[in-house]
Amino acid sequence: MSNRLKFFRVAVKNLKTSGSITPSSRFLAKKMLSDIDFTKADVLVELGPGNGAITKKILSKMHKEAVLVCFEINDVFYQQLRNIDHPQLVVLNESAENVIEALGKLGHSKSCHIISSLPLSIIPDGISDKILHNSFSSLEINGTFIQYQYSLTYFKKLKKVFKESISLGFEVLNVPPAFIYKCKKVN
Repeated sequence: MSNRLKFFRVAVKNLKTSGSITPSSRFLAKKMLSDIDFTKADVLVELGPGNGAITKKILSKMHKEAVLVCFEINDVFYQQLRNIDHPQLVVLNESAENVIEALGKLGHSKSCHIISSLPLSIIPDGISDKILHNSFSSLEINGTFIQYQYSLTYFKKLKKVFKESISLGFEVLNVPPAFIYKCKKVN
């Protein structure tokens, strides 16, 4: 069975946590990762990686001492991610709201970049607020939080956390087309 069909079957059963019925396109992955200087990125975090479409792109760009920590609560996607054989990949079956504690347990105090595919607009407000605030706290100064969504409804929430340091992009070659928020922690 193809990866797209597997993703579709899992996503349809878990639409409230997956937020999409198709995996991210290579075009979306490329645009999301375009501003990251992978030669200087030591600790990267991915929230809601699903079946690993963006994960694999990140792993292909990382330098040999870097680590990628993925947070995936869907058990089927978690198992698929665990099957990616890469020594720099750490896959956790826990909520993204635990990013600070989880990084600490792994011996990391901060992350350089957080790449998120979480469907924030359908996650309950209390949880999505905690995810955003904990993500901000876990970023080093000048670190980025990169998030895609299918609408602009989440812009105000991101602006409350990241203030004026948000740029917006759009990728039409994704199903459905997606808005890309690139947020920078300036202090």
